[in-house]
Amino acid sequence: MALFVNQNENQTDLQKRIAADLREKAIKNSAGEGGADFGGGETDLVEDSSYIEGTKETTSLAFVWLLLFVAVVIAIIFLCIFG
Repeated sequence: MALFVNQNENQTDLQKRIAADLREKAIKNSAGEGGADFGGGETDLVEDSSYIEGTKETTSLAFVWLLLFVAVVIAIIFLCIFG
C-alpha cells in the first residue's frame, strides 16, 4: 500500500491531467451523459438480438435425453469398474 501511495506522489503534471480527464469521463458515462453509446438504455439484449431468430425453445423431451445420457454414463462407469 505504501508503494502505491509513493507512486501517486511522483506523478507528473501530464499524468495528473490525464487521470483527471479519465475520472471526469467515467463520471459522465456513469451518469448517462455523453461518451460512447452501446445501444442504449433498458433493453433486453436476448430478445432484441437477431441471433435468437430461427431458434426454438427446449421441449419436454430434454429431460428424457438428460436421463438417458446420465444412464449411459453410469453404465459405462459400471462396466469399467466391474467389467
